[in-house]
Amino acid sequence: MIYEKLPVVLLSTLASEKKDTTNALIAGYVLTHQEEVAAMGIKELASACHVGLGSISRFVREIGLRDFSELKQILRTSLSSFVIPDTDAYALEYAARVSDAVKKAAASLDLRKTELLCDDLHSYGKICTYGMLKGISAAVDLQTDMLMMGKLVHTSVAYGDQMEEIMTAGKDTLIIIFSYTGSYFEYRDFREKEKHLALPKIWMVCGTKKPVPWFVDEVLTFASDLDLDSHPYQLETAAHLIVETYARKYRKGSF
Repeated sequence: MIYEKLPVVLLSTLASEKKDTTNALIAGYVLTHQEEVAAMGIKELASACHVGLGSISRFVREIGLRDFSELKQILRTSLSSFVIPDTDAYALEYAARVSDAVKKAAASLDLRKTELLCDDLHSYGKICTYGMLKGISAAVDLQTDMLMMGKLVHTSVAYGDQMEEIMTAGKDTLIIIFSYTGSYFEYRDFREKEKHLALPKIWMVCGTKKPVPWFVDEVLTFASDLDLDSHPYQLETAAHLIVETYARKYRKGSF
């Protein structure tokens, strides 16, 4: 997994909340004081963030954790570091790695599965596409290009909003999830709610063949080293090829 669970949910919160909201303030403090918060009690964190105890408890639940104890446990094991390049040629090396990754994704995308996904895109009236952090860029790419062809596709940036929409989706809804490592559903504890996830049809587009949850109906994969440099470019490549396949099959000469 490229990013550990806690940085993912906190960064998702910061990316989707207005900067002065209570959740954004708490998420920002936890991200920038991870070691200190791991040793704090809930009252100390509330005081440091200038919020009430109830705000901390709500925040923890809204990012998908059971309680404050789980937050502290994850903080003790979570890693959120960034490797600094140690060569002056890193820019060209980075560009070469990205180029190779894009070519690998394009060459390895399962064309038969891609056409099946396009068939679903054509037949479903309600379509939602989601992703986390950098993965949302692929979802927005798909949404934008499909809108250009007159096909309405919905997306949401906040992971919490995505989860709420997925949990309330019915059998008439197609959901397409861009998840680089295939771990999209690992960031939320569904417990007794999993059965509802069997209602919508769920496709996952990812760069791995790891087992997916039982309620994911179809998986479209591409070859990937699952490294930081390739993300999100391989997902965006997959999104573009899905749209091109759809255009060739259903909108010939118009895209």
